[in-house]
Amino acid sequence: MAHDADLVADIEALGAKLEAARTSIAARFIGQPRVVDLTLTALICGGHAVLIGLPGLGKTRLVDTLSTVMGLNGNRIQFTPDLMPADILGSEVLETSDDGQRNFRFIEGPIFCQLLMADEINRASPRTQSALLQAMQEKEVTIAGQHRALGIPFHVLATQNPIEQEGTYPLPEAQLDRFLVQIDVPYPDRGTEKDILIATTGVEEAQSSAVFTAQELLDAQLLLRRMPVGDNIVEMILDLVRSCRPDDAAAPEAIKANVSWGPGPRAAQALMLTVRAAALLNGRLAPSADDVRSMAVPVLEHRMALSFAARARGESIHQIINAAADRVTSVSAAA
Repeated sequence: MAHDADLVADIEALGAKLEAARTSIAARFIGQPRVVDLTLTALICGGHAVLIGLPGLGKTRLVDTLSTVMGLNGNRIQFTPDLMPADILGSEVLETSDDGQRNFRFIEGPIFCQLLMADEINRASPRTQSALLQAMQEKEVTIAGQHRALGIPFHVLATQNPIEQEGTYPLPEAQLDRFLVQIDVPYPDRGTEKDILIATTGVEEAQSSAVFTAQELLDAQLLLRRMPVGDNIVEMILDLVRSCRPDDAAAPEAIKANVSWGPGPRAAQALMLTVRAAALLNGRLAPSADDVRSMAVPVLEHRMALSFAARARGESIHQIINAAADRVTSVSAAA
């Protein structure tokens, strides 16, 4: 009983700390609470996130603010078509010492940090994007046959322009699957845009302050994994992920008719973590069906693809996922 009481107290303390982080972020990134919560979710779950939206919506500003608020050592890479893998990972250079001996010395690239801002990630070629695959999965890179550990913790927060814009490349499916969540950044509403206008065109701008340290974030990630998840929520997650695969017998007709490929096991793992974070950010000690519904689109959207015929008909992946989530949660509730 004492152990359970300690866990509850720790979860409540983390919730209060996250609320302080929200307040600090709001000093520089005004409005868009859903975007802020999803980005915090990625960090306290120990994962990566890709923010998608038109230029000028504050994506880069948000990531920069998070580096300060979460107490992480951050680096930024501006992805361009001529960016090479060595520009991200680093390279070995041949040096000659005073006595004439020659040795290779490794110069670390910007990936050696705790929070990497991959700005406009889809403007680089697939060859360059692939340089992140090992780093995002294994938190290390292999260069010249040597394994080199990255920062602890290590997170990638990428920004991406809509694929319809010129000069962009679609991210490889293997890389998309490594992002815990996809965060769509919409235009702000009129009231929020007015607040942004007033706050950013004066003599001084408000600044955010650190709320977490790197070690506190690691402790939060461990605590999140200790949060209880009911058996009915686990079954709901499995039902949802499996029903979104068009070749699964349990898939509804809308999935079979419109989806060309569905989510793999990483999607279920991501949902198990993110529903806990959603509950925590909403002041609850355990996730519910509402958390499964709220996290369905951010977790599954980038792990699924519409068929050509569905795209031609103008089908929406959001609507298809939401319908699947409503179906699964309603069936579980009835049972």
